[in-house]
Amino acid sequence: MAPRSTSADRPPRSELPDLPRRGEEELRDRQRRGMLRVRVAADFRRLVAEVGLAEAYGATDVVVAAEATFTDQASLVLNLGPTDPPIRPREPQIDGVAALAGGSGSDLVLPIGGGDGFRHGGAQALATLLAGGSVELSAAGDPTPLQPRRELHTRLDLERIGNGRLLLHRGIVENGVVAVSSAEGVIHSAWGPLLGPFGNALFSASGADSIGLAMPGLTLLGPGSPVLVGGGIGWVVGTGSAHQPHPRRLASGHARSPGAVAALSVDLHALEGRWVRACQFEGHGSALLVAIAAPIPLLDGPTAAQAATPDAELEAPVLDVSIPRRIKPSFGGVSYAALKAGAIAVDGNRIPAAPCHSPRLARELAEELAERLRADRFPLRLPLLPLAARPALIPLEA
Repeated sequence: MAPRSTSADRPPRSELPDLPRRGEEELRDRQRRGMLRVRVAADFRRLVAEVGLAEAYGATDVVVAAEATFTDQASLVLNLGPTDPPIRPREPQIDGVAALAGGSGSDLVLPIGGGDGFRHGGAQALATLLAGGSVELSAAGDPTPLQPRRELHTRLDLERIGNGRLLLHRGIVENGVVAVSSAEGVIHSAWGPLLGPFGNALFSASGADSIGLAMPGLTLLGPGSPVLVGGGIGWVVGTGSAHQPHPRRLASGHARSPGAVAALSVDLHALEGRWVRACQFEGHGSALLVAIAAPIPLLDGPTAAQAATPDAELEAPVLDVSIPRRIKPSFGGVSYAALKAGAIAVDGNRIPAAPCHSPRLARELAEELAERLRADRFPLRLPLLPLAARPALIPLEA
């Protein structure tokens, strides 16, 4: 099935070489025969610079993009077995962190962010499980004639959890932001510590290597699309939190602000601790560093041209996050080439810039997915449906 996109999302065809289109079945047949040609995003851009887009397209079937970013917008859903006598759980806690009970069954939802004193939250509980440890489960009972138990105290490890899923509400975001502070002193932000006024800048996306900037609009992702999440095969479940499918875009179709968002789901037992790390942000609570990689089938010239766009032609918005308002003051956009070079100019100030993500983990998972694709150990599928066109970022008025 061909991806759904509009001409406004693509550069003018007159600027592109006339390249033959490819279909999903053609690529899947090459994968089955062990002939799928896969390159990570940086290698594809390097090849385009050396031999041109047409020759690079002819030598590449799929580009793999990846990112490893921090998030506290996630939940761990646990499906537990029955107790004897049965219990209708109320006010459950997992590893000392408040969870939510799912009605009369034993389904629990553990928020990843927040936590006791902002230092121990759901992220740390998940990390303990992935490291082979156990966590304490306690709950009061809401007794009924068929569920008479009044309290529960036990321990859980991966073997005792029948089923679990990590839900990433902002799993893949099309573009990131650059956070700065105009305030005096240190601001403890969701991106990390910011020194003010304008002492440093932290950027949240990895530019041309990221999924959203190698695939503008996330046009090759939709409900049911497979992605590699923390080492396990995960799936797009739909649009994510603050989904903005129609942001301002560059002429190439790339977003100039965060843009489209995909929510993801992955089996708890498929996760690997080396690609899922618990962390803590001072003043904000616990979070996860999660590595995610996605295949980008090169179906035509425009898709290849967008995947080949270098950091110098991509940009992220600079926001003053020290202002506690819904709309943050903006200082325009800066190129990812400048960000990765380590310094940007903001309001006449030269500011050192650093990533608030892990390029190393992203590269490692990109190589892992590329190898799985070549070996036919990862499904290659185009979306049956696109992400919703309806914006999900609707402010609350109160």
